[in-house]
Amino acid sequence: MSSMSSTSVDASDLHANVALRLRDDDQRYTSGRRELVDLLVGADRPLTVAEVLERSDGLTQSSAYRNLNLLERAGVVLRVVTDDEFGRFELAEDLTGHHHHHLICTSCGLVEDFSVPDSIEDAVDAALHRVASRAGFSVDHHRMDLIGTCPACRSRSTAS
Repeated sequence: MSSMSSTSVDASDLHANVALRLRDDDQRYTSGRRELVDLLVGADRPLTVAEVLERSDGLTQSSAYRNLNLLERAGVVLRVVTDDEFGRFELAEDLTGHHHHHLICTSCGLVEDFSVPDSIEDAVDAALHRVASRAGFSVDHHRMDLIGTCPACRSRSTAS
């Protein structure tokens, strides 16, 4: 499994790009927003608001929700939607340069990043472009989520 933290992200370029996106949305790059970006850079998977709060230095829940939503609107953050009630957040791929997909557990809601070899990614991308072309659709990029049960939940269900 790959993670965003193992991807080399130039911090100054990242923060400059985030500042530009926020400026384009008539927003400032405040210290709270910068802290959120730094937390997400260091995460090995998309984080819930509760996990963001656990890792932050005094960020309030209302501020975290408000700023994550604002960062999402500005194209800085992506919300990963799962079957449970908690949204999970990660930096947009075009900021990190790390194209990846997600494993989503329908039992506990865990979301983990995964990457595939370039040859498989290229084959999937070509197949998706063929499907889109037949429908007259123009593809910018793709996301893939694999939905199932994580090893921990699977072992709990077999133990009971």
